[in-house]
Amino acid sequence: MTLEQLRIFIAVAEHLHFTRAAQTLHLTQPAVSAAIASLEGEYAVPLFHRVGRHVELAEAGRLLLEQARKIMKQVEYTQRVLQELKGLERGELFIAASQTIANYWLPIRLHRFHQVYPGIQVRLTIDSSPNITRQVLEGSADLGLVEGKTEPNAQLTDEEIAGDHLVLIVGRSHPWWEKEHITFADLTEVQWVVRETGSGTRVLFEDELELEGIDPHKLPIALELPSGEMIKAAVEAGAGVAVISELLVTREVKLGTLRTPEGVRLRRPFRLLMHRQRHPTKASLALVHSLSEVTQVL
Repeated sequence: MTLEQLRIFIAVAEHLHFTRAAQTLHLTQPAVSAAIASLEGEYAVPLFHRVGRHVELAEAGRLLLEQARKIMKQVEYTQRVLQELKGLERGELFIAASQTIANYWLPIRLHRFHQVYPGIQVRLTIDSSPNITRQVLEGSADLGLVEGKTEPNAQLTDEEIAGDHLVLIVGRSHPWWEKEHITFADLTEVQWVVRETGSGTRVLFEDELELEGIDPHKLPIALELPSGEMIKAAVEAGAGVAVISELLVTREVKLGTLRTPEGVRLRRPFRLLMHRQRHPTKASLALVHSLSEVTQVL
């Protein structure tokens, strides 16, 4: 079994099509078929079922696919570590970040990092906190950036690197537009626009409501939406009030389409996750240092 055979096997397993796998790998279809036949012959087990013109993974193929992906991830990681012996002139960095961090906090910091290390290619994925944790644990992300509290995990380092504030926002047509101060006791009197159940913003807000003696289920919810941009638009249209990151509404507050009355302001930490047992790449350490420096400057 060779790494090239595993690479070919993964492509066929993901496409379930020999010709498309060959095109993806820039190989001929006979070369792909020969590699799979060699694997099957070496271990005397079928990796695929050929059903007419269709290809399906056999039981041995499903088992091999899981292990092959792990092997190739480790090979890629090892290659990156060895490349870094040359310094930080080139390389890749994989980051997983939650929505607010990725859209509003990271861009200027990644730009400054790129100015210092133009040869490092940064690849960013946006996901939920549980999925970001999983990516760091599996090694598909060098580091994760999440909002709010995290579940303790002995395999991860978890440190606060920055933070933002959740603020109450109201639109021009809302009765609270002229109010300078809102108390928590007022919050059950109006319609709400909220993030989906389980989102970091909603969890933090509901936890704070409970600390203030308010049952979150008593909030009259008009809309439940999956993004901050949608929530801003709904509040501007008069659908209700919302609690959202202050980073998202800087422009709207300046333009006068949204207001942030005093009284409801919750600090939320941004947390950096890294794997304890994996050797951190020079690129990831450089980025962590850069993020800390830029945060202090800003």
